[in-house]
Amino acid sequence: MNRLYFRLAVTNLKNNRQFYLPYILAGMVSAMMFYIMRAIQGSDGIAAMRGAETVYIMLTMGLVIVALCTGIFLFYTNSFVMKRRRKELGVYNILGMEKKHIAKVMAWEAVILYAFTVCGGLVLGIVFHKLVAMFLVKLIGMSESIPFYVSGWGCLQTAELFGLVYVLMLFYNFLQVSLANPIALLHGNNVGEREPKVRWIAALSGIGCILTGYYLAVTAQGILEAVNMFFAAVILVIVGTYALFLSVSIAFLKMLKRNKKYYYQTAHFITVSGMLYRMKRNAVGLANICVLSTMVLVIISTTVCLYMGGEDSIRNNFPSEIITTLYFDRIPTQDDREFIANQIADVAQRQNRELTSVSEYANIVSLVHMEGNVVERYDNTDPSYGFEDMGMLYVMARADYEKFTGHVYEPIAQGSVLVTASNAFDADVIRIFGTDCLVAGKMPFSEEFPDKEIQMLLGSQPMIYIVVEDALALEPFLSGEVQYHMEIDTDGSIEERKAFAAAVRETLETCRKKIAFTSGMVTSRTEQRKEYMELNGGFLFLGLFLGILFLMITVLIIYYKQISEGFEDRERFAIMTKVGMGREVVKAAINTQVRTVFFMPIIVAVLHLAMAFPMLKTIMFVFGLMNTELFVGCLIVTAAVFAMIYFIVFQATSRSYYKIVYT
Repeated sequence: MNRLYFRLAVTNLKNNRQFYLPYILAGMVSAMMFYIMRAIQGSDGIAAMRGAETVYIMLTMGLVIVALCTGIFLFYTNSFVMKRRRKELGVYNILGMEKKHIAKVMAWEAVILYAFTVCGGLVLGIVFHKLVAMFLVKLIGMSESIPFYVSGWGCLQTAELFGLVYVLMLFYNFLQVSLANPIALLHGNNVGEREPKVRWIAALSGIGCILTGYYLAVTAQGILEAVNMFFAAVILVIVGTYALFLSVSIAFLKMLKRNKKYYYQTAHFITVSGMLYRMKRNAVGLANICVLSTMVLVIISTTVCLYMGGEDSIRNNFPSEIITTLYFDRIPTQDDREFIANQIADVAQRQNRELTSVSEYANIVSLVHMEGNVVERYDNTDPSYGFEDMGMLYVMARADYEKFTGHVYEPIAQGSVLVTASNAFDADVIRIFGTDCLVAGKMPFSEEFPDKEIQMLLGSQPMIYIVVEDALALEPFLSGEVQYHMEIDTDGSIEERKAFAAAVRETLETCRKKIAFTSGMVTSRTEQRKEYMELNGGFLFLGLFLGILFLMITVLIIYYKQISEGFEDRERFAIMTKVGMGREVVKAAINTQVRTVFFMPIIVAVLHLAMAFPMLKTIMFVFGLMNTELFVGCLIVTAAVFAMIYFIVFQATSRSYYKIVYT
């Protein structure tokens, strides 16, 4: 008896191969991707590499996302397949098969599908694992190679994940069959539909969500604000997108229908009336396509931009080869500065390095609250102070300020200061920590000031620079943190510059007691370049991996939507031709509907991407990428390539649709 159920299952899968073949292929690719990520994550070669922690975290994120998306996607496509098979299952029931017998056939089908998916996916994963691992190593700039091996844990976890998904889908299908009567199954695809009603509250709420999300994306200032608002904006836009396709589109079509002059034309009549029912049935699918398309565009464009702009990021974050920051509890004297400079010069001489440029300056940095012309210390324990009330105060001596800006200023009288602020400042007197100072001059704020990353971090919060005459005039501001900065450029190979940075660290640590600084930090651009390559290469790998996964899911949803609509529209097409409408007129109207519905998601996705650009650009500053032209170029190229792929998918799936409808 079990052999009979097995044969029926095989026959059903063969007869429905139009639905199941893409389903199996997509499952195999998903299983392959999950196995490859798990195998790379567990590789001893990766674990032994420098920067393995970063790669491990990214691969773990990828595994979680792939697992979730695969489960959701397989459930989604399963619903398409089951919808088309209701009539077939109803026939079985009417011919005398009990529901428990149908359940056994479905169980065998699930076992066969699971076997093809997991076995095929693992074979592909094992075959392509080495190639993908080599690609990852190339992206992150590692010289080591990853040996080929078969991951036992990868195979086991892939089998467990897909086994769980298929078991849950099987129980879901059992539930559908057990709750439906044979007549309902037999006529499941022929149930009459009422004209959809406009849900004005949902429509207006959807528009409100999208506009609010757009507003947050466009108006976010500063990195922290952009990051904090990003997820809120994403959720609002996703909710609004579903409402857009579910309610707003129907409301718009209803408005066209009320326009008698427009509606009562043959082409418009067929198109609008057909679109009403098409949007009712496929709104969720179209919204899914739109959201997935947006995710593909955002993920690939940003990760490609990060990788291509890696050198720009390094240059922005590390403008010099060696950057040292020493922290004092006093103002460093001229003797302190000369001692530090001599020590570094000695290191360069011992290592035969030429110092091509050396710049240095000192400043006092304080967290402050600024209101009007009054600057007070920021008290993070005061409940009346929020993050939006925090600003940064930098105090510098005139000599340091002149070295930094390259401009010469007149001597500053005692009790007076020069002021430059990120926010408008027009007062003639400024009160700093309870002391009134005359404003001797107001200088334009420049983005080239030190700690410009702090400026982007704060966004709309104020930054203010106070310039005084000399070190003696700095004394009243000593409650802040005293920083002494040196930026050094040198010649030499990569290894020689690394050795020079290590020697500078060792020298400064040795003479720390003599010059009495409390702590210090030395960063090397050459050393950081390696970490940036690992980080950005890992992001690109993850972005391409997930982009391919989301693109595959998008293509499969489009395919199933086209096939499902083809069977539904075939009967409508036949009815319209039987009642006397010209075949060409009906064909033209259906073509218009297909194109409109098909290209609506990508148009909305590109609009989402355009509105998200200001927020994404700000978030890219986190990685030191300030090359707006490069980011715009990556967005445009990604959108163009995706649109081309989308059009090719449209052409391919439309052939299947038209073949069903017109035969």
